[in-house]
Amino acid sequence: MAKRSGGAPTLPKSLKVEQRGAVAILTLARPEKRNALNDMTVLGLETFFETLPTSTKAVVLNAQGDHFSAGLDLSELKVMSTEDGIAHSRAWHRVFDKIEFGRVPVVTVMHGAVVGGGLELAAATHIRIAERSTYYALPEGSRGIFVGGGGSVRIPRLIGVSRMMDLMLTGRTYGAEEGQDFGLSHYLAEPGEGLAKGIALAQRIATNSPSTNFAIINVLPRIAEQDRASGYVMESLTAAIAQGNDEAKKRIKDFLEKRAAKVKRT
Repeated sequence: MAKRSGGAPTLPKSLKVEQRGAVAILTLARPEKRNALNDMTVLGLETFFETLPTSTKAVVLNAQGDHFSAGLDLSELKVMSTEDGIAHSRAWHRVFDKIEFGRVPVVTVMHGAVVGGGLELAAATHIRIAERSTYYALPEGSRGIFVGGGGSVRIPRLIGVSRMMDLMLTGRTYGAEEGQDFGLSHYLAEPGEGLAKGIALAQRIATNSPSTNFAIINVLPRIAEQDRASGYVMESLTAAIAQGNDEAKKRIKDFLEKRAAKVKRT
């Protein structure tokens, strides 16, 4: 994608960016289409995450209008050959992998429809807040298609294969409270309060050591998928690298010398 003068990336009109200190706020901005994801938007997401300035320590993803995202923009779905269909799906995999295994944690604020590809996008992020208007669905079964943005890999890890089958086979929807119980969200918020909650969490995350945040979002998920022995080895290596970092040494010294806050119930 082309760059503006000064090196800033040119994003499609369907994405808006605001910077608040160390936190970037990325907004899906196709409210007239219920923030349905077209290829231009998905490639714009790739550009955004590939060109994050080093000063950005966390990202908040949210959406304009009444809905987070109604999923794949079906108006763009043309008849594809099998080869083209594979390439299209793999492009979404590539982009969403750059979010899930990127440099910084991503906090997603959801409201209204979180459907199909919209749920696939949210599942690729690290912390999810659902306003009470949120509802989830995977209508691919009734559309004669199948998830293609990594949903069959990520969503069962959150809610289980059986629940995902139910969503896809029957067209069932989950509300915000059910999604919270099943693991689709980490926090619930009242309508209109999700963004403030998301920014507050992202600001807190941004104060962590960048190397620790990187390990949490890149190493921890891979440890969880390994056998125990391999996981222990990777954990030991990661712990040793983290604690040998100069910033970690300073933070530990501050704690021992009572210059750092202790853990309290909030």
